[in-house]
Amino acid sequence: MLDIKFVRSNPETVKENIRKKFQEEKLVLVDEVLELDKRNREIKQEVEVLRADKNKISKEIGGCMARGEKEAAEQWKQKVQENADRIETLSAEEKEVEQKIKKIMMTIPNIIDASVPIGKDDSENVEIEKFGEPVVPAFEIPYHTEIMESFKGIDLESAGRVAGNGFYYLMGDIARLHSAVLSYARDFMIDRGFTYCIPPFMIRSNVVTGVMSFAEMDSMMYKIEGEDLYLIGTSEHSMIGKFIDTLLPEEELPQSLTSYSPCFRKEKGAHGIEERGVYRIHQFEKQEMIVVCKPEESMEWYDKLWQNTVDLFRSMDIPVRTLECCSGDLADLKVKSCDVEAWSPRQKKYFEIGSCSNLGDAQARRLGIRVKGAKGKYFAHTLNNTVAAPPRMLIAFLENNLQEDGSVKIPEVLRPYMGGKEVLIPKK
Repeated sequence: MLDIKFVRSNPETVKENIRKKFQEEKLVLVDEVLELDKRNREIKQEVEVLRADKNKISKEIGGCMARGEKEAAEQWKQKVQENADRIETLSAEEKEVEQKIKKIMMTIPNIIDASVPIGKDDSENVEIEKFGEPVVPAFEIPYHTEIMESFKGIDLESAGRVAGNGFYYLMGDIARLHSAVLSYARDFMIDRGFTYCIPPFMIRSNVVTGVMSFAEMDSMMYKIEGEDLYLIGTSEHSMIGKFIDTLLPEEELPQSLTSYSPCFRKEKGAHGIEERGVYRIHQFEKQEMIVVCKPEESMEWYDKLWQNTVDLFRSMDIPVRTLECCSGDLADLKVKSCDVEAWSPRQKKYFEIGSCSNLGDAQARRLGIRVKGAKGKYFAHTLNNTVAAPPRMLIAFLENNLQEDGSVKIPEVLRPYMGGKEVLIPKK
């Protein structure tokens, strides 16, 4: 969420940013919020004048009473009541106007970084760099659920009966591999200096609206009926929410945390052949990383975060690339974002396995996350990135480590988490 003072001083900059995001329908909101802001300041000014008059009138009443001028005193008292009634009316209007301002400000997109490529949607995202050599083996790579089924490692049919589409049972070695990846990802991030955390898996509505846009909320979040609680779509939500309404001493920054959680998503509008299997599902588990830092350090942390994911995947010999998200593909709160994509030998292309985002002070402004420094108080910057989300990571892992005989090689870094196993042997 932008600062209203910034919008007031830079309306054309805000409008141009909206155009860069191809959201022309929001241009009218800038003028609308400026009119509301003008009215809000007029109200505050009038209330201030009325309250200042109260002291002056009190002196007049005191003087009239001292001189025995009761009728004049009553007239002044009537004036006090009229002012009080006017203040009450203005205060009610002020509350209404400020609510309208907040609602609009939460839909005006954040100012994107100057380095973000301009494009309408994800088809115009830009490849930054490749890491590792993509390999297409001489033998055919089966679909990932077929690989899992060869190990008797997945049961979609039973999950469908129990919970419907978008759910799964993982079994045996595949389930163990899933847990091994999460444990390895956890330790990988701890070794890089991040504090491990297991957060709440439900959050209140004020945290939801603090960490994401309304559009994201509608397409992702599951609400608990009858309660002010939502299931988290990623632990980033509750991890950033951890700092709601806090004033952090500058010397305690940066806060770098890595968290485990299950994640729950509606995946509204998901479609296409690659949405079957466990590529796009309603429930999964993930290791996440978040940073709360000083504004001048956020871009440096942004580069560190995506590099962590690249290094994790390369440690398991999985080729990856980074893809810069264009302006039209950025969620409204994001300043800059890139996807980390893993190589799929079966599809002969890369696919998304994580996303790194710098949100500037947008989340901090919504949630009231401030920093107290030598030069005063200011809003922190927040960042997040996927360490590993095993369902998609399992796809990349199985395809890139599948051998011609159907076995799956276990990279050395994962063997301690797999009981020392070097290879998984199919059961059928």
